[in-house]
Amino acid sequence: MNFENLLNFSWVSDPSAWIGLVTLIALEIVLGIDNIVFISILSGRLPKEEQEKGRKLGITLAVIPRLVLLLFIGFVLGLEKPVVTIPVVNVGLSWKDIIVAVGGLFLIYKATKEIHGKLEGEEEHGADGDAKKQQAFATVMGEIMLLNVVFSLDSIITAIGMIPREQILVMMIAVIVATIVMAVSINPVSKFVEKHPTVKILALSFLLLIGTTLLAEGFHVKIPKGYVYFAMGFSVVVEMLNLRLKKVSPSVSLREPHMPDDEPATSLPSAAPTTAPPPSAS
Repeated sequence: MNFENLLNFSWVSDPSAWIGLVTLIALEIVLGIDNIVFISILSGRLPKEEQEKGRKLGITLAVIPRLVLLLFIGFVLGLEKPVVTIPVVNVGLSWKDIIVAVGGLFLIYKATKEIHGKLEGEEEHGADGDAKKQQAFATVMGEIMLLNVVFSLDSIITAIGMIPREQILVMMIAVIVATIVMAVSINPVSKFVEKHPTVKILALSFLLLIGTTLLAEGFHVKIPKGYVYFAMGFSVVVEMLNLRLKKVSPSVSLREPHMPDDEPATSLPSAAPTTAPPPSAS
């Protein structure tokens, strides 16, 4: 680690560095959406009194790997050198590819398991269930940390590709600002996801999509992320419209099939007489 780059403030007077900083902050926020969704889903498995603590710690575990990896840029770049070759397709895999592919598989596994649990309604019962509940916090934090490392590699390599290596401080500022945005938004996002089951299933579907993208990326199959984020954004818009429609009109009646002419139509009940009957003679 070259501390001279960390203490280099010459970029302050460089307009291009400020443009790069703003652009990188925006990209880090977009890349942080994956983290927000994942942390929101996993923290929902914790007991109510521990969920907010889990979200805060999850955000902390998201920023630490990014800052550490920025301090060791040479090590990160070394992860991109091929270490093994798949002879059938003649593709060289680096440590970065292997980590990303394994992370993608883990994300697919977790999302599938969560969807299965939500739809099947699996719950822990008895003493074994209590033991699982006691171990939940450490387990959830471990899973969050594992995926944070994968997301951090993607985030840092994006930063290195945009900002000169001499401007490490610019990258660190962008990461910290993006993390602050994540920390401010994660509680409202988590509460909204927990409140609406359909949104939770949609968020889990996003994790499946992201996991598939990471797995493909690990084997050098490039899927433009613009397509992925467009699909996610479009799905969110559709779901918001559905929630809005449900709020305005909770019950929507569908039109009955057109009845053939040869079937008798159901007669409507006759209206009750509006005039009172004449009084009976005494």
